[in-house]
Amino acid sequence: MVDITKVRAIDIHTHAEEPCGCHSDDGYDDLQTTMANYFGAPWKHPPTIPETAAHFREQNIAAVIFPVDAERETGYRRYSNDEVIELVKQNDDVLIPFASIDPWKGKMAVREARRLIEDHGIKGFKFHPTFQGFYPNDRMAYPFYELLDHYGAIGLFHTGQTGVGSGMPGGNGMRLKFSNPMYLDDVAVDFPNMKIIMAHPSFPWQEEALAVAQHKPNVYIDLSGWSPKYFPPILVRYCNSILRKKVLFGSDWPMITPERWLADFEKIDIKDHLREDIIKNNAARLLGLM
Repeated sequence: MVDITKVRAIDIHTHAEEPCGCHSDDGYDDLQTTMANYFGAPWKHPPTIPETAAHFREQNIAAVIFPVDAERETGYRRYSNDEVIELVKQNDDVLIPFASIDPWKGKMAVREARRLIEDHGIKGFKFHPTFQGFYPNDRMAYPFYELLDHYGAIGLFHTGQTGVGSGMPGGNGMRLKFSNPMYLDDVAVDFPNMKIIMAHPSFPWQEEALAVAQHKPNVYIDLSGWSPKYFPPILVRYCNSILRKKVLFGSDWPMITPERWLADFEKIDIKDHLREDIIKNNAARLLGLM
């Protein structure tokens, strides 16, 4: 178990990746290489879960980590939640597992999610509407959300533009429209016990994201995927005021390292007494760690 009194931060948004070479049948390695170039990531091959744990342990940072199941929409074989969970258990001094199941899998998704919650204590699930090809308020996903609402679990949703497919022909089939955060307003209304994290500064829909997070008590924003030096002024203003308890540090590892994000965060105009909440305490409260 993560001891939050000993870590300096909690990164709410990191990705579990298999080593290159595991996807020779579907082109996933090419997608990863293109994304790494987009972000200027400092690696030739995506780090494994043990390598991720070692990096975060060295930095004294805890991390929520998850795969992304988008195999129906993309043809990319998913990284098994069970495999991820087993590796995370070996590194649970710094890693906290979330899972990912494509909501298009219907009853199969609900069954798997229930098992992961009841057997492994999974507290949250990652959704990527653009990568998975669905509007978050599509009723086909509602049986899945009903389960999360019942358990008071977390749904972490990608919002805004994505580096996935950026610069590839046709964006590699990725449609940005699915990740407008306003669609999550319906989800927040219909499932008030489900905690919702809107991932990333939601370009080009930042004000929509701020409005939903301010209006709905069960909605939060993680600040991953961008260096803080690029945050729009209105996002910084809300971090310093009405959303100060609802914004969460996230890096988007392995595309952005947590130490780079935290170093850039030190240079932006955030009130000193709010910094620890944003990089650690808000996430700890949401995850039930304090």
